[in-house]
Amino acid sequence: MVYRISLFCCLFLFFGRSPVFCQQLQPHFNPSEYSELLKLAERMGDTPWAKVKSNPPRDCELIYRGAVTGLENRWDLWKRKDGVGIIVIRGTNGTSTSWLENFYAGMIPSQGTVKLNDSTIVPYKVAENPRAYVHAGWMLGVAAMGPDIIRKIKEYYQQGIHEYIIFGHSQGGAISFLMRSYLAYTNDLPKDIIFKTYASAAPKPGNLYYAYDFDFITRDGWGLRVVNARDWVPETPFSLQTAKDFNEVSPFAHIKSSLRDQKWAIRWVLSYMYGRLDRPTKKSARRMQRMLGKFAYKRVRKVLPGYQQPDFVASHNYTPAGTPVVLYPVKGYDEKFPFDGKNVFAHHMLEPYRWELEQIYHIDTH
Repeated sequence: MVYRISLFCCLFLFFGRSPVFCQQLQPHFNPSEYSELLKLAERMGDTPWAKVKSNPPRDCELIYRGAVTGLENRWDLWKRKDGVGIIVIRGTNGTSTSWLENFYAGMIPSQGTVKLNDSTIVPYKVAENPRAYVHAGWMLGVAAMGPDIIRKIKEYYQQGIHEYIIFGHSQGGAISFLMRSYLAYTNDLPKDIIFKTYASAAPKPGNLYYAYDFDFITRDGWGLRVVNARDWVPETPFSLQTAKDFNEVSPFAHIKSSLRDQKWAIRWVLSYMYGRLDRPTKKSARRMQRMLGKFAYKRVRKVLPGYQQPDFVASHNYTPAGTPVVLYPVKGYDEKFPFDGKNVFAHHMLEPYRWELEQIYHIDTH
């Protein structure tokens, strides 16, 4: 009798906890996993298997390709044999329209709506903090692809796909940050879906308060930023910090009252010095928003006539997000990928990332 009870308890614990034991995705950086993701990014062209240097991805099949939408945005859905879905977001494809999305770098609130045309209005939320701001162009890309991605996730959820990797390289990596946040805050998805994000060679997606939010919702290794230390693209867009970008509880938020208690001479000197530092940054921030926000919007409107101008904010304090995974150039790198004074993307393409991965982690990336 005791034997039967013990056997029953063991079976209950084993089968009752099987969903946990069957989970395929694990947190933190997996070099082999990332290597396969680079292969998927390489196959994002309009003729996906042309000029591809790597071997076919292992144990993966392409099950859906999204339509080109937004500013030349597109995404693929792959399925691994272990049941993990992989959302791959295309990076800049070389067209002027795709490049326009990168330069459309005015900051907008992390909560609002994107009106793509008269019949398509996409509500979004990508952070809790109302002081979190994000890149207008890449948020447009999220709005253009997000509803389709949600539809496919719900469709394949019924077929048993409950785990997803979100991946993109370059512009695709920047959008991957925002897409992960968009999916985290939507009410249209089951709550037991697991997401893991790899943002490869990605520019900065938003300000510090957005980065805090992303790092919090992907804490413990579920949101990764992979960077080649020679690559300049992750250092963009231009960042500018003003006194208004600090937390509300700071001496800069109450500078006048702080100086009021000082003697007149000291108050005058400090006020003068602070003004000389503060006014230029505010002026530069307004200029950036005007050029990269409102001026760029006019160019976007020519491509998307029904697109409505968002509410730009007076901030341009871009900062990286995600747990960093640094691919540092090891011996032989500069000889393998020399800069000739013209090839400014020499360190940004897939090949140097693949080579560094192979040298540092001693895996076969082809």
